Amino acid sequence: MKARLPQGYGGGPSNMQGMIRQAQKMQEQMTALQEELDAKEYDFTVGGGMLTIHMNGKKEMLSIDIKPEVVDPDDIEMLQDLIVAGVNEAISTIEKNNSEAMSAVTGSISIPGMF
Repeated sequence: MKARLPQGYGGGPSNMQGMIRQAQKMQEQMTALQEELDAKEYDFTVGGGMLTIHMNGKKEMLSIDIKPEVVDPDDIEMLQDLIVAGVNEAISTIEKNNSEAMSAVTGSISIPGMF
């Protein structure tokens, strides 16, 4: 008596070729999505609108807008704190958005080195 494997298991070379085609398709989708995510631009505002950071999906800062009233020569620490908070929020949000978008393509498969 021969043991039968459930549908989708075994199948020899033809099944392997199908899996390879599926992996290639997923890789193409991931590459296209990564290019789209890298090109996306974000604006992050902190300090009640006193500081706006403009970044892209590659987490590169494109510009920063600082309202003149937040620049106090006697309180440089506040400006430094606003910049740090804004950049950290921007990076965190971009990473979260990129991760969610990529998991939609990969079906939540963990791929080391992606995100």
